[in-house]
Amino acid sequence: MATDIAAAAEALLKARRDRIWLEALPEGARPATAAEAAAIQQRVAEARGPIGGWKVGAANPQAEPGAGPLNTVDLILTPGSVPASRFNVVGIEAEIAYLLGRDLPPRDTPYSREEVLDAVQSVHPVIELVDTRFTRLGVTDPLSHTADQVNHGALVVGPALADWRRIDPVNQPVRLSFNDKVVVEHVGGNTAGDPIRLLQWLADTGARAYGGLSEGMIVTTGSCTGLLMIEPGTRVKAEFPGLGAVEIAVD
Repeated sequence: MATDIAAAAEALLKARRDRIWLEALPEGARPATAAEAAAIQQRVAEARGPIGGWKVGAANPQAEPGAGPLNTVDLILTPGSVPASRFNVVGIEAEIAYLLGRDLPPRDTPYSREEVLDAVQSVHPVIELVDTRFTRLGVTDPLSHTADQVNHGALVVGPALADWRRIDPVNQPVRLSFNDKVVVEHVGGNTAGDPIRLLQWLADTGARAYGGLSEGMIVTTGSCTGLLMIEPGTRVKAEFPGLGAVEIAVD
């Protein structure tokens, strides 16, 4: 029996509206494949309004990437503070994101690395606020969490670095602080390795069902710090020396 994509999407949308969190998606509406999880993502995203970006990542440099669309309403472009009541839980990941300066529409020929690089306008330090429409992270099967926007809550976008080609993201230092206390400081940290591979995959495959990637979209390319949970009243700062810094207070 085919998975009921519409029922899954409606359950996730209802959880968002009513703030009554799910233990699991309804019977018959749980995705059995990555394609079904992506179809649920798309239903939810299209119901929530314009798509302003993407999150994309991979378990290791050889693994097939995965992605989730980011609605414009979830992009925080002027960092300051955000109420904790907006979320169910709040996890923190420091990431590197790419702002597109031109469209990358679907086509039959795969995009070359240089074509993708030429489409990038700027690079930004970002903080992903991780959240879930389930009762807690990891409470249900992984594909259901993938269907739930890959546990996305919001994306805090820091200042643009226009001279970005000098940055080596694989060997980029990162420092993450909570209330001025350093909790992570190391070099690299993104399990996916080279983020440009992720952008290529997104342009060729991940965003195809949405009409490809568009100028002005922001694409965040996976955690450089791992996931750390916070409580309300935490001021978060992510610093990427030579690239930039971004901070947000979760009140």
